[in-house]
This record gives sequence, structure tokens and C-alpha cells, in this order.
Amino acid sequence: MEDERCDPNGPSHPRAFPVGEAGRSERQPGELRVDFPVSVVLPAGGTGERTGLSTPKQFCSVLGRPLISVTVQAFERVSWIQSVVVVVAKENMELMTDIVQRFQHRKVRVVAGGSTRHRSICKGVLALGEEEEERPKVVIIHDAVRPFVEEDFLYKIAMAAKEHGAAGAIRPLVSTVIATTSEGFLDHSLERGRYRASEMPQGFTYSVIHQAYERCTESDLEFGTECLHLALQYCGTNAKLIEGPPTLWKVTYKRDLAAAESIIKESLSGSACVITGGSAGAVTLADALQKAAAALDMELDLVSDLTGDNGRYLSEEFNFIQVSVTGSCLSEVKSLLVDLEAVNQALLHPLVVIWIHLCRPDEVMMPEPAAAIMDVASAAKLRNILLYGIRLHQSEDPERWERSVSRVAEITSALIRERSPALVGQLLQA
Repeated sequence: MEDERCDPNGPSHPRAFPVGEAGRSERQPGELRVDFPVSVVLPAGGTGERTGLSTPKQFCSVLGRPLISVTVQAFERVSWIQSVVVVVAKENMELMTDIVQRFQHRKVRVVAGGSTRHRSICKGVLALGEEEEERPKVVIIHDAVRPFVEEDFLYKIAMAAKEHGAAGAIRPLVSTVIATTSEGFLDHSLERGRYRASEMPQGFTYSVIHQAYERCTESDLEFGTECLHLALQYCGTNAKLIEGPPTLWKVTYKRDLAAAESIIKESLSGSACVITGGSAGAVTLADALQKAAAALDMELDLVSDLTGDNGRYLSEEFNFIQVSVTGSCLSEVKSLLVDLEAVNQALLHPLVVIWIHLCRPDEVMMPEPAAAIMDVASAAKLRNILLYGIRLHQSEDPERWERSVSRVAEITSALIRERSPALVGQLLQA
């Protein structure tokens, strides 16, 4: 293919790219089909000096899970990506291997990196090419600390890379870029509207990125950062530039870790699944709760029962959020926990299960429900499942009932969002 030919005399390319037409796919996320092998290289050898933390940022915890694991999971969930090579510093090989095992990553291979970013990426690319029959057609290179990449954009990058030999994400410049004199005065500024920031992910046919690293200089390996530049300069392959979503931002500073956690929490609190068990009272409450949640921009899906394959479906499709509504016992909650454990898949984030104890108007609160939920919650917590309880009295007064249901929706949203270990096993009053 013409785009894959390498020309060692190819032109250079600046880091800030002049604006080009952004490539767009007409397919929807649920319809994505890739009929060629795609692999990913995640350079994760940085020390994270700008965060000011002793732990490299890729290994810092976000909702109880290392950031690198969150990023890896984003790629593993894409069915058409066959493998992910994570390149880490030699001293972190054991740590990364432990993360792979602990969070049950299935597509990951850990490789020791080099002393610079380009050297590490090169080692990752070479690792993908060790077995000729398993070499991917397209290699996607991404930063380990950009955890919010989505399948539809990966699809655009992969398809553009296959067609053009190279493709990269771009974003509008936030600040004006200026040049300074040696004395520290303004020299000139760039016209911001004509330029874009180069971002990740970037995609390449294997032949292009492999030959680019074969032909580049020691200076490139030591001081360079831009893979698209190598493809253009050493292979004559001009990358297709695709404008990416705002979610492609990179965790750079300590405050970014808090921002990443907040984004994840906000996403997780936007949907839940209500298990009604089929009882009339539970169905009535679920319907009312669904309407109340909509006012909080929270989407509830109603499911009559949870058995067998439903447990697998729910755990994958609902971001591990379930809200269980039952009448007088915890049997449905226990069944739910059994089904979720049977999935045998590491949870991306702590799973929230909320049991709503619906009481009759004349029912006197006994200590058994509170004690029972604490026992079940203690066992579930060992599995990274956070069980909370809410006690709600039925009311024949429509206005009072509506207020109570709205209160339950608010508590539910807050529990799902915050995932507080301190409230696990508590039976809250609505």
C-alpha cells in the first residue's frame, strides 16, 4: 500500500498541527466492526514528577483502582482490540504484573521500558512484532494516564490508520502559543485558530511505526515525543488528523487525580438498575422511584428478576450499579451478590447494591433487618461490593409518599456517587 512506504528523506512536522479536515465515522458505537487485528501500546514508564507525589501517577489510586488499570480496562472492553502491551520502568515490572493479576486483565502483556518515552514505545512496538503470525495490522499508541478514551473514537483512529498509514487525535489550543527571545521578551505568537494540539490516541499500521523506529536517530529516541513526526519524517506517511472529544485529557498534576475520580463518580451516578422481584408493592415503588430519579438526571432501568445470565448482562451493561427493591427480607440481595460473584470478572469500580426495605404503615421496626444487612454487607465488602440499606415507610398520603420517594432517589444517587465505605451495612431512614 502506498501509504506504508518509507521515505527516509520525508519532511519534518511540528508538534502543533495546522488545522485539517477532521475525519468522522458514520457508524454508531453499537455497530462498530473491525475486521483486522488491532493492538495497543501504553507507555507507562514516567515518574510523574509534576504530580509532586512519591508514587508515579499511573499507579495512583482512583476509586480504589490504580489509574493504569482503569486505562487498560477501557481498551480491554473493546472486543476488536486483541492485545495491550504496557511498557513500564524495570523497577515497576513486578508492581504492574501484580496489578494485571489482581484486576484480572486478560489481554495485557507487561514489557520493560527504556530511559525515554520514545525508547519505551519502541520496545512496545517490537514486542508486538516478535511473532510474525500475531503481528497486528494497526497499532494504537495511547498514554497510560488518559483513562477516558471511548470505543467510537478508537474506531475512527484505527480505520484512518489502516487507510492512511497513520492517524492522530487533535484538540483546539486552549492558550495562545508564543515564542520568546533569549532575553525573555515576546518574539512572536502563533495564530491560534490555525493550529491544533496533538493528543492521544494515535494509530499506525505496524509496518509504518516499526520502520519509523528502525530509521530514526538516537537524538529522536532520546529527545523526541511525537510519534506522528517520526512516521512523516522517516516514512513519508502524512497522518490523518481527527478532532477528538474533550475527554481525552491527561492526568498531569495531583489535582487531576481528584478530577478523574470526580468524572468517574459523576458517570456512575447517572444510571442504576432496580430489581423489583415482581411484588406489587416493589413494582409500584420502582415506578415512582424511576420518575423521581429522572428529576435528578439519573436513569433507572427496571428489571423484574436477576438470575443466571442476567447477572452477567447487568454487571457489564450497567457499570456495576444495582439497586435492589424488596419487601421484607434480604434473599434477593443475597441472590444478586451470588450472581455478580459468578461473573468471575474483576470489578472496574466498587459495586454498589442498595436494598430498599419497604415497610407497611403499621409495621414496627425490628432490629433483625439492621443486623441482617450488616452481616451480608460485611461479607460483600470483601468482594469489593458495597451494600447499603434504606428503610422506607409506605404512606397512603400521596404528597407524603411522593416526598419520601424523592428522598430515596436523592439518597440512592448520593450513595452510588460517593461509594462511602463508612456507610456500608447501615440502614438509613428515608
